[in-house]
Amino acid sequence: MMQMLSRYLLVAIGGGTGALARYVAASAIMTRFGGAFPLGTLVVNVTGSFLIGLLMTLLTERFHVDPRWRHLLVVGFLGGYTTFSTFEWETYAAVREGGLRTAALNIAASVTLGYAAVWLGSMLARR
Repeated sequence: MMQMLSRYLLVAIGGGTGALARYVAASAIMTRFGGAFPLGTLVVNVTGSFLIGLLMTLLTERFHVDPRWRHLLVVGFLGGYTTFSTFEWETYAAVREGGLRTAALNIAASVTLGYAAVWLGSMLARR
């Protein structure tokens, strides 16, 4: 089946699915925990970072599968799932509303935890 689908269609399918997953996950987290800090976006970005580290390592170093899997899962799904533009907007909004500490924490946590998650995912995939 993967052979029959073009990479553009795979990216579109993955992107739509990833965007829906992002919306569901971030909304559920914010409904459960609420607050001024954009925890839903942070969790989505960190889990997306972990998954890109895991999947890229598995797909390119361990299993050497058809590159179209990367189009579907990494470019499409994770491209739709992670939320860098949302992260930037929420950080800007926090600063604009006087939440400089919230903005700084969001930047520090997103970058640090995101990098750590990519590293961890890649290390786990190499085992």
